[in-house]
Amino acid sequence: MNNNRSRLISLIAAAALLTGCSGLNQSSSSEKSETTTASTTTVENTTESASAESASEAATEAAKVEIGAPEKADINIGYLNSTAHLLAFVAQEEGYFKEEGLNVTLTQFSSASELINGIESDKLDVAFIGSVPTLTFQSQGHEVSIFGGAMTNGHGYVIKSEFADKDEAGVEILKGRNVASVKNSVQDAELQILLKNANIEIGEGDDKVNIVYFDSQKDAYAALLNSSIDAASVYSPYASLAKSQGYKVVYYCAHEKALENQPCCRQVAKTAALSSTPNTFIAIERAFIKAYHFTQSDHDKTIKDVKKYIDIEEDFIDTEVYGGYSVSSPDPDKKGTLTLKDTIIDLGYTNDYDIEPHYNTDIYKKALDSILAESLDDIYKSLEDHFNEFE
Repeated sequence: MNNNRSRLISLIAAAALLTGCSGLNQSSSSEKSETTTASTTTVENTTESASAESASEAATEAAKVEIGAPEKADINIGYLNSTAHLLAFVAQEEGYFKEEGLNVTLTQFSSASELINGIESDKLDVAFIGSVPTLTFQSQGHEVSIFGGAMTNGHGYVIKSEFADKDEAGVEILKGRNVASVKNSVQDAELQILLKNANIEIGEGDDKVNIVYFDSQKDAYAALLNSSIDAASVYSPYASLAKSQGYKVVYYCAHEKALENQPCCRQVAKTAALSSTPNTFIAIERAFIKAYHFTQSDHDKTIKDVKKYIDIEEDFIDTEVYGGYSVSSPDPDKKGTLTLKDTIIDLGYTNDYDIEPHYNTDIYKKALDSILAESLDDIYKSLEDHFNEFE
């Protein structure tokens, strides 16, 4: 890749410069001869064309923003056993990382704690980590920042069929039950929100919900095999797996009013790295944005790409990705995450802290602007509209 590559970021001002000449030199005297009129018109058209071309070139030059080659080409990205992290899978399989001059290795981890350790030990450059653990890590002094998104919604709880005869019966059905969950997770925070709204206490007893914590979502789901566990948290793709195994869905967070548009996994990196190697992260983000475009335009190939990393039936992947339970978008969704931060502080998950030094939206904006300069189609434009609304 050319080390001096540049990308053009489109400016509305360019269009304004081009339209300003259209109303000039339109009148002519009726006393002028046809020859004079024709000659004048030719000169005017030539002059207008030259002026327009000159204005366009000037606007283009003014719009140039130098985005250099990545400072670091070999990148390690960590993910969980979830279809939620499909942007990385698609970017890898469709060659978008390579297009951006990156050599990316994807590695699966079991928990948010493992991922944050990977970042802090420099084994990982980027990790997809749930919004709740990311916020709590930041509040505890970990120097990591959010610079993009991965998934919105995509969580819920399932229960053994002996305790429910239908799906989506709601949290009331969890009364008197032992529920497996993951501490410091989006799933757990969402359950606590719904229980609080329903005036259901946490603890042992017929009118309470007893939450039993496990280290990872994989362990929490596996706990359903124990007779002492009645229900468990899930994220994509565990809900589909659970239904295929006869469990009932207690709720999907996407269908709960209190949990609408809940930001889940975020793109996380060392705060210092985002400042010292910005071109690298812009390149990574460009690849994720291209991957998002692909997921919206080629469903079948997206499903096949995901299956290479999450080895479940393609029908399950289709349901999890395109069934309306989640949205996998690279947008940082700062507004939604700040709202969630306030919520988990109220729940006692963490103490308040200044998140601004740990939320970088510039990387995403520069990446998206550069792509919009290359291809202004409806999918990319929708990302711009969303970013402008929720930044």
